[in-house]
Amino acid sequence: MWYLCYFYHRLLDYRRPEVEALTKLFGGSAKFEWKLPPHHHLDSPFHFIWLPSEDIASKVANRSILVKCMLELWGQGYSYEELKTLVQTFPEEHKLPYLGVESTFRIVVDTFGKVLSSDEQRERIESFSYIPFKGRVDLRNADNRFWLIETDDQFSNNGLPPTVQRTLFFGREVGGADRKLLPTFSLSNRKYLGPTAMDAEIAFLMANQALVQPGKLVYDPFVGTGSILVAASHFGAMTMGADIDIRVVRNGRGPDCNVWSNFKQYDLPLPISLIRADNNLPPWRGDLQEIFDAIICDPPYGVRAGGRKSGGRKLLKGVKGPYVIPDEKRKDHIPSTAPYSLVECVHDLLDVAARLLVMGGRLVFFYPVAVDEDAKDIFPDHKCFTLVSHSEQILSTRYSRCLLTMEKTARYTVDVAEMARKKHLEFRENHGMLTEESRENGTLRSKVFSPADNLEVSSGLSEMNIKSDKDWKPKYRSKYV
Repeated sequence: MWYLCYFYHRLLDYRRPEVEALTKLFGGSAKFEWKLPPHHHLDSPFHFIWLPSEDIASKVANRSILVKCMLELWGQGYSYEELKTLVQTFPEEHKLPYLGVESTFRIVVDTFGKVLSSDEQRERIESFSYIPFKGRVDLRNADNRFWLIETDDQFSNNGLPPTVQRTLFFGREVGGADRKLLPTFSLSNRKYLGPTAMDAEIAFLMANQALVQPGKLVYDPFVGTGSILVAASHFGAMTMGADIDIRVVRNGRGPDCNVWSNFKQYDLPLPISLIRADNNLPPWRGDLQEIFDAIICDPPYGVRAGGRKSGGRKLLKGVKGPYVIPDEKRKDHIPSTAPYSLVECVHDLLDVAARLLVMGGRLVFFYPVAVDEDAKDIFPDHKCFTLVSHSEQILSTRYSRCLLTMEKTARYTVDVAEMARKKHLEFRENHGMLTEESRENGTLRSKVFSPADNLEVSSGLSEMNIKSDKDWKPKYRSKYV
């Protein structure tokens, strides 16, 4: 059945991947189709979605972070007269179960691109007197919620995705996102934070992309302060994390302000384990395979924090042999580390995921790209994985970060590992533009956080076919509606 999905005007590139992932989570191999209403822009918050049952539609909408509401559409028109005709002709057998005396109801009036006064909203609600509601109105806990959604017309310059003309939607709510999660898990209320703590909204989206559900085991190899694992734990998963910095994992800022306290704050199950481990030298046994259902992480790529791996400069150059820690220093010793390039980090991450993910398990992580690049074009083709989706989030006029979702579709073997190593060398060459430019013109962090005026947008970027701020991305993409 076709349902109208009304999205929050947030993270536009993330909307379809999230709904597709949740459809797979609750519907398995169920059929999924997606289309725009007539005359609507691609960035419109309205999309029609085909799902096999209302039960699946309700679960998808309620678990989602970006779905404002999902409706069984009773009518769509361009005037209230046309909408009335369509609602009246909607099959009676679909309407009657929700109009009875025993049920309560509420009509929610919402708009996109315009604002209605309370008197105008009341007038529009009263215009639906032709629907034979027999139950009583309940504005707090109605059994059935109906939505009247009105969009602006093409002549309004509101900075939002354009529509050809005003459109009216009326339907019964099947489900919608629980946005109360976001203020509850907001970083501003978090006990233990670090410079790389993942925003709660993005963390929940990543968990949805990874198909997290109760009983699954989720691993974050760059756990930091645990923001991603907190989201996974909220959805019922068992969690496990690792970080190269023993101070983050073990101590935090004291006994009552550490990674563990973030889980206790929300009364969530504690991680199975948090270990000090190096992604470059993973501690797993060589024969250990397929133990994690999902790996979710935000690898260090030099914007908020640079990557580190075990070994000082002398050790890496072979000047000095491996250092044996004396017994008296083992308790408080902090091993020396060396810079860890993004290319090497991603190669190691794919290798660990290929080994330790179960078949069908998902790897979800962020990867930085230049605005004129596509991550799937420069990213290595690993034979163990199929790229499920990639969603872009803008960082600056030059760089964005892409959320990549990959699914394990083949077993890890020695031959696959060797092919991955060769692909890694090609990946290093394709990635050279990003790293060379960072060395010549400053770090990636300086490119992300520098003002546009300092980037010589008018001259330098035009030669690289990169657009300036003014016409680079639609301004409405940063609005919250």
